[in-house]
Amino acid sequence: MKFVIVGYGRVGSRTARILSTEGHDVTIVDNDPDRLERATGDGLEAGVLGGGDDEDVLLEAGIDTADAIGALTPDLNVNFAACMVGNHHGCRTVLRIDEDYREDIYEKYASDVDEIIYPERLGAAGAKTALLGGDFNVVAELAQNLQLTVLEITEGSPAVGKRMSELDLPDSARIYAHGRASESLTIPLPGTELADGDAVAVISETSAIDGVRTALQAHH
Repeated sequence: MKFVIVGYGRVGSRTARILSTEGHDVTIVDNDPDRLERATGDGLEAGVLGGGDDEDVLLEAGIDTADAIGALTPDLNVNFAACMVGNHHGCRTVLRIDEDYREDIYEKYASDVDEIIYPERLGAAGAKTALLGGDFNVVAELAQNLQLTVLEITEGSPAVGKRMSELDLPDSARIYAHGRASESLTIPLPGTELADGDAVAVISETSAIDGVRTALQAHH
């Protein structure tokens, strides 16, 4: 897969290296030549000097053929502008927000991008996971108050026959990936209907995990 990573700082650099190590095509966009030089030293072959909010720069980076863009700079305005360019060119958009989670911040941006990540909560692996659309082969660096759980939808579960959008999950819980029995996990659509034997990957606050199990697994 082909990814454009805007910002080769703390989050962007680690995310890019994870993706590159797994064999993906990664192009870095950064307005600091020293950071681009560091990216080259880290083994990343492609880099474009310029601002992530400049469409011409993103086109030079290959946004028109990319599968996803990760806008991972500390500047929310730059990140949002980069994602809007990504939307225009039909690729998956992942927006970094540094501010503490607040409902108004989320609501302001969530409808315009595919994924919002909070480095303090999910780290670079969370960004990588979001870019891949729910590939959980590598997941790490979850905050202490968050928990990743992969659950099987068992026979008799209240979730069987329900669409993703109909699930009654705790507010802090989110399904990031879904797979049929013996299939790889991929990002689910809201209309995906759950069946006995399906697996789902859920990120939630640790205190809510019992509620997640109640919603997804059979009661004994």
